Amino acid sequence: MGKKLKQQRRGKGSNVYRKPPHHFKADVVFSKRSINNKITGEVVEFIDDPGHTAPLMKIRYDDYTESILIAPEGIKIGDKIEEGIGASITLGSVLNLSQIPDGMPIYNIESHPGDGGKLTRAAGNFATVASHNQNSVTVSLPSKKNIDLSPDCRAEIGAVAGGGAKAKPIMKAGKNFYIKHAVNRTWPTNRGVKSNPVDHPFGGKQHHKGASSMTSRNAPPGAKVGHIAARRVGRRKR
Repeated sequence: MGKKLKQQRRGKGSNVYRKPPHHFKADVVFSKRSINNKITGEVVEFIDDPGHTAPLMKIRYDDYTESILIAPEGIKIGDKIEEGIGASITLGSVLNLSQIPDGMPIYNIESHPGDGGKLTRAAGNFATVASHNQNSVTVSLPSKKNIDLSPDCRAEIGAVAGGGAKAKPIMKAGKNFYIKHAVNRTWPTNRGVKSNPVDHPFGGKQHHKGASSMTSRNAPPGAKVGHIAARRVGRRKR
């Protein structure tokens, strides 16, 4: 009798494959006070959070409250940033998309006004304001896809810091394990044909699938692997 696949055990939501929340240091969201007001702060500290590929920066505002944002490339301790309506276009500042000129690099973009920032947050990434329309702003994402967002969505100015992190070779499998472990990623991922028959439908000693890899959308859990509801497989005829 077979057993659940590893991805099914992870999806169950138990603590076996869940990263303890105390390992992460901060949840990066925009301040709700800057939705209708302009606030000014200073960068006082950089934070290395295992839950983010990019370094974070701690901001201390004029009223001595603090928040944490994603650090842009080139910012340093002591720099001033502004948030909200009427904020100046400086590195790391948070503005509405309607205030940001075309061609400006931005990151940590809200997909809906007030959600705190959802798009373009990985190290080294940045999006570009493509154009301003009557009721929307077109943003070009790092994937080259253009999306239309509300002019009231906020974003930070600049590019996310830490872009050269992946340029350094890993060299050893053990180092890659700890990198993935810090952010709760499964690694290594073994091929199904290399698994035991009880662990995967393609498992066994034959070193090949042994059956078609096209699977029905209605296949039961444990058998739903391979090309799920594929329109076609194989080489395309010319």
